[in-house]
Amino acid sequence: MTILLIIVLLAIDYYILRGLQTAFNKKKFIHKKWFNRFYWGSSIFLITGLFSAIYVQMGGVGLRGALLFLFFITFIFKIFYVLFILVDDVRRFVVYLIRKNKKQDTATAAATATSSPNTATATATNEATVAAEEPTFKSIPRSEFLMKAGLLAGAIPLYGIKHNMSKGLYDYQVQNIDLYLPNLPKAFDGMRIGQISDIHSGSFHSKWQMKAGVEMLLKQKADVIFFTGDLVNGQTWEVKHYIDVFNKVRAPLGVYSILGNHDYGDYGKWPTPADKAKNNADMVAAHKELGWDLLVDVNRRLKVGNAEIGILGIGNWGEMSRFPKYGRMDKAVVDTDDLPVKLLLSHDPSHWRAEVIPKYPQIDAMFSGHTHGMQFGVRTPDFQWSPIEYVYTEWAGLYREAHQQIYVNVGYGFLGYPGRIGILPEITIFTLKAGADPSLKA
Repeated sequence: MTILLIIVLLAIDYYILRGLQTAFNKKKFIHKKWFNRFYWGSSIFLITGLFSAIYVQMGGVGLRGALLFLFFITFIFKIFYVLFILVDDVRRFVVYLIRKNKKQDTATAAATATSSPNTATATATNEATVAAEEPTFKSIPRSEFLMKAGLLAGAIPLYGIKHNMSKGLYDYQVQNIDLYLPNLPKAFDGMRIGQISDIHSGSFHSKWQMKAGVEMLLKQKADVIFFTGDLVNGQTWEVKHYIDVFNKVRAPLGVYSILGNHDYGDYGKWPTPADKAKNNADMVAAHKELGWDLLVDVNRRLKVGNAEIGILGIGNWGEMSRFPKYGRMDKAVVDTDDLPVKLLLSHDPSHWRAEVIPKYPQIDAMFSGHTHGMQFGVRTPDFQWSPIEYVYTEWAGLYREAHQQIYVNVGYGFLGYPGRIGILPEITIFTLKAGADPSLKA
């Protein structure tokens, strides 16, 4: 299947090259060897990047996301351009059939009209003339106008994407989720939990736009708030500029937070190990300054009346290469056996299938972030798609496996390219419900 897809992608690129050669036939560069090498080199790079991002355990979600984004952005252009080339080829084929039929009609009329003794010779002469004049499909020139119109058509959606990239950065969306938990104590029925994730404060340049999202979260009046990692891009100092924004994130029963893969300072070079250790200590201090309860391989008991549920938080644990496995579930679950419901905060959703499902069936629900939905795709109440789904099985929204659930928040901030297209920044509000999800009943 993979080989077939590669062949199809290369065939599309060949088809497009022929269209470009028609559109710019009078330009010298289109016939140069360097242009062909550049074209096919780019094509092979994009195809290799696509399959590397899907199948090869390399780099982080930023690198994989960038490769997927680059491929699909160029593919959008190609699809629009190919449609125009197809229209032109259909036109050429129709013209070819019309001309061929006219020649056949002319030859038939000439043969019928000839009645002299030299009929055979005349007919042969006529047939030779018709054969010599009969057009071939290749002789019908492509329309240079259609080829250039196709280039424009392909560029329009790219311009629209570029125009809307920055607009989506601060278009915060509230996702309301009913979270059904069969063992939930009645005292917790109806409790509201807010979740934000992946702030990536080092990517922002505007406080007032960040404040708008915080105000939107606070208007939801959540009883508890979860932050599921990646406060910064790489160094703790990034968040210092925004402490006065995010220290407003408070809830009556507390704000619980965890670390993401970017919060450890692993993606930069430090002069000495002591500098990195100080950065990590500063990160812990930043969570304290924000007023958030940082959970690193520990748990808390959330109490309402005489009832309790567990909130567990672990360090980053990612299945894929280069993502650290710092988290210790064995420590986080200590002394939680008596709790009827256990909610786990774990940044990387790959942790759910890799470790939580097979080893920790007592975890009822896990809350994650990390994927950003690749900041590119389509998300509606009934349908969602992003290239990141070829990397992560669970990448946005609520998923279930038997009695366990995971929710993946697509992030508050952004990383890599400064834009969001279709996958907008998210604030999630969960309403806890006691009992089974009625939508799952037959």
